Amino acid sequence: SPITTEERRLKERKHLNDVTAARLPPLHHSPAKLLSIEESIVIQMQQKEAYEEMQAKLAAQKLAERLNIKMLRFEPEGKASMQYREVRDED
Repeated sequence: SPITTEERRLKERKHLNDVTAARLPPLHHSPAKLLSIEESIVIQMQQKEAYEEMQAKLAAQKLAERLNIKMLRFEPEGKASMQYREVRDED
């Protein structure tokens, strides 16, 4: 009598359990999926842009450390520019 795929799978799993104690690690991510060429190109270009941006930030940081450049806030008018004046009627 032909056995169903579920029965065959259980039989194979039982056989593997008898043969070895090794187990596959649990799958944390979804299985791989096929992408079209266009989708793949878009993803690659996004990753390349992100990589180049990260490399530019890292290069700027290293250069600033090498030249001992410190970025400070520039306030030409001091704290007075941050304060607001209240408008009052003199009546």
